[in-house]
Amino acid sequence: MSQQAIPYTNDFLREVEKNVEEGHWVKMCMQCGVCAGSCPLGPAWEHPPQEIFMMIRAGKREEVLTSDSMWMCTSCYNCVVRCPRQLPITHIMHGLANYAHRLGLAPKGQPTRETARLFWNSLVKTGRVNELKFSLALYFKDGFVQGVKNALNMQAIGFGLMKAKRLNPLEILGGHGVKDQSGLKAMIAKAREIEDRKKGFSA
Repeated sequence: MSQQAIPYTNDFLREVEKNVEEGHWVKMCMQCGVCAGSCPLGPAWEHPPQEIFMMIRAGKREEVLTSDSMWMCTSCYNCVVRCPRQLPITHIMHGLANYAHRLGLAPKGQPTRETARLFWNSLVKTGRVNELKFSLALYFKDGFVQGVKNALNMQAIGFGLMKAKRLNPLEILGGHGVKDQSGLKAMIAKAREIEDRKKGFSA
């Protein structure tokens, strides 16, 4: 008796294609490894992009979405420039990171993720990042004592930034923002409304 062939299916690949920016490109990766070799942080990756793409195609959903690999991307675009198939690798990695964040699966305490969160919290208030408050938030994110140590270690750079007029101590009082604050708030509210509609996601 001949056995009936079982068709191959990959629900996670379809999920990525539906919910992740440029996710439909994942299946085009030919595993050449040029992206990993081109990345300045290549040796630090838990899983370089081509491994992430293979894991998606292998259906390793939890392993991919809980990985800190996507948060290692610094948007240098070396991988995109050098990819022989011109895959938008940077966009996919950021899209995976955002999707993992929306699902609540992104790793806790990951430095790049924490930096992104603090950056957004500063930006969303006035439409411009308050560099001084942002820097202080980074220094003190692990507690007061560590924050003081971080600030002391960075004081030479801080004084250099003030001398070059790139950092204004008076920004601690509020700093500057965009002129159309009402428009900014409306835009953010609309973006949050769209995100709320995505809470069901397509799986």
